[in-house]
Amino acid sequence: MVRVVINGCNGKMGKMLDEVIASMEDVVIVAGVDVEDQGMYSYPVYSSIEQCQQEVDAVIDFTIAKITDQVLDACVAKGYPLVLCTTGLSSEQLEHVRQASAHIPIVQSYNMSLGINTLVKLLKAAAPVLSEAGFDIELVEKHHNQKIDAPSGTALLLADAVNEACDNQYYYRYDRSSIRSKRDGKEIGISSVRGGTIVGEHEVIFAGTDEVIELKHQAFSKAVFAKGAVQAAKFLKGKTSGVYTMQDVIQ
Repeated sequence: MVRVVINGCNGKMGKMLDEVIASMEDVVIVAGVDVEDQGMYSYPVYSSIEQCQQEVDAVIDFTIAKITDQVLDACVAKGYPLVLCTTGLSSEQLEHVRQASAHIPIVQSYNMSLGINTLVKLLKAAAPVLSEAGFDIELVEKHHNQKIDAPSGTALLLADAVNEACDNQYYYRYDRSSIRSKRDGKEIGISSVRGGTIVGEHEVIFAGTDEVIELKHQAFSKAVFAKGAVQAAKFLKGKTSGVYTMQDVIQ
């Protein structure tokens, strides 16, 4: 049995995790963490991770970047493995993740979807071949009108996968409105769309001479992210300290 704590249990993803885990026989929520106990859960809700007294195999965090440092410090102090799903982390926070991983195992990813992380594998295989053949690379991401950061962490995850597979020879172009010149062959264009209730859509376009290849992923429910996070929690059980990614989880 995998024992998890949901940090931010009153949030949208916290409630989705509660719903997804309720249908599982090998995972149990032993506690939630949020600013208040709304009295709607079968498990205790604490105002901080430090207050938890349960045996825990993983904390799952889908909160906001401004409290990530607190989450990391609390998990290190308690010795709790962490599935860190929060996006928009600064370079300093990513360094904090690395430092914390010397003490606890951490799965850190900008997208927990098993589909997206399979797409990463496909991109790593396709990108070197198509790049060598001179294909231009563009990425379009779409999200709901409440999303704060742009481009999405997932867009950067996909762009980085392509770039790393091509020996990091590309740079990213986020805006062409002020540029009056032909497209540079060494750029990856990243465009963001915000509107309605779009859960998440990412499309990577390889445009060559007389042919185009498009690799696309669409999320129709936040449940796909919750399910991936639970898989990551299962993966962490018994793992030694270090930083892991969803690529480690799905391999």
